[in-house]
Amino acid sequence: MEDRRRTLLVELSLWGALAVPVLAVEWLHLHEPDSTWQQLTGIAALGAATALHRRLPATAFLLAAAPGLAVASSLFTLSYGGALAVFAYLMGLRSPAVRPSLLAFGALAVAGTVKISIRQVDPAAEWLVLMGTLLFGAVFPWLIGRYWRQSGELTAAGWARAEQLEREHRIVADRARLRERARIAQDMHDSLGHELSLIALRAGALQVAPGLADQHRDAAADLRSAASDATDRLHGIIGLLREEDDEQAPLAPPGETVAELVDRAAESGLPVHLVSAPGTGTEDRTVYRVVQEALTNAAKYAPGAPVTVEARQDDTATTVTVTNARPADAPAAPSGSGTGLLGLRARITALGGGFDAGPHDGGFRVSARLPAPGAPLGGTPVDVDAGFGHARRTARRRVGLAFGAAAVAGTVLIGGAFTWYAYTKTHAVLTPQAYAQLRVGAPLADVESRLPERTISDPPVERAPTPPPAHADCRYYRASGELFVSVEHFRLCFADDTAHTLVDKAVIPKAGTADQVKEEEREWAR
Repeated sequence: MEDRRRTLLVELSLWGALAVPVLAVEWLHLHEPDSTWQQLTGIAALGAATALHRRLPATAFLLAAAPGLAVASSLFTLSYGGALAVFAYLMGLRSPAVRPSLLAFGALAVAGTVKISIRQVDPAAEWLVLMGTLLFGAVFPWLIGRYWRQSGELTAAGWARAEQLEREHRIVADRARLRERARIAQDMHDSLGHELSLIALRAGALQVAPGLADQHRDAAADLRSAASDATDRLHGIIGLLREEDDEQAPLAPPGETVAELVDRAAESGLPVHLVSAPGTGTEDRTVYRVVQEALTNAAKYAPGAPVTVEARQDDTATTVTVTNARPADAPAAPSGSGTGLLGLRARITALGGGFDAGPHDGGFRVSARLPAPGAPLGGTPVDVDAGFGHARRTARRRVGLAFGAAAVAGTVLIGGAFTWYAYTKTHAVLTPQAYAQLRVGAPLADVESRLPERTISDPPVERAPTPPPAHADCRYYRASGELFVSVEHFRLCFADDTAHTLVDKAVIPKAGTADQVKEEEREWAR
């Protein structure tokens, strides 16, 4: 309710402000007086336009332009010129589409052109004034309003984009946290699984050791079975890890290198040896994880099979390969889930490397290739704000081009209007001396050489001291070549006969100078 009252107050204030020029121009006598009903009709049209400008901006603009078009064909009026510009601005601000505005401008241009064509005025000059008024008094304010509308839409889109990016960042952070938890769980599974596999391997070696009592041999067998079962249960338990603690665990890699890992596995009874080129980064955490997972699988599924670990490094990548040379003599344990190898594949692929695992020469091989630190991972960085920035620049460029095109068109129209105005006025000048030499009764053939090449098409006939003779062809000329000022005019009327005899000549004074006409005629005659 409060918003509606505020809107009503604003619209009443706008209507009052636009009605002031209509009344002020009449009170100050700045143009030919209008009747009371004309003033009331114009003010009512402004009121209707004010009431409709929010819902029907193009209709409101046409209502505001109608009184000005009724008063002047060129729309150039002091009474309604301000209202024309205001409602053109509001049309650009309120209207989301361009087509209704263009249709409104076209309708005004057509209506003004039709009115000019049926009036006894100079059509070229009047039409140029119409186009100039329509351009600078309507199109330019409309472009300004449209620019502010687009600016507001871009600002709102920018805030919406910022909120969306903030939500996306939160989602990315949450996903990264979940991935990190999963990675920690996988590391726990792989590390503990490796240790349990080594325990099972040592228990198996103890089980077959010579001279061991039967009860101790059974205990070693139970230990080996329990370690294997613990590994399977560990896999299931780690899969149930829940995110109940937002505090991240320390992720520093253990100090053990690949060489130390291989030595420890060999001490546990696994027949393994390392082939590593000098300078190879075997302390890398991912390389360590590949070797650890491969040795765990070898100890669990192929106990007794010799294992070879190879590591090579060049300028672009580090390659590590773990190979079982032949099948194990002892029976293999049941196949596992393979989640460790799948996790390694995902991790290495994410780093831009390659991973492969599968049978090889009757045994099994795990191979990984890791890009060197600083090596390009491929792809092109994407600017998340590129689309919005491009839209903003495109909108500004379109507005700038529209303003530029309108300015060029306006300059051409105004320049053309001024040139035509100057030409028609300066080539329709009959000097006072030449006017004084003309005698009533002279035929047109005798006086035509003294007359200008053009006549005035819009003379101030309302200021003529006497009405023109009936059935006479009257011509009007300016008494001076001054532009943009009021000057005297001469009226010459010729009879409608064969000789076109000059039957009347009169001086039309400037506004407010009728008393000086007779004195000036006497001076011209001298």
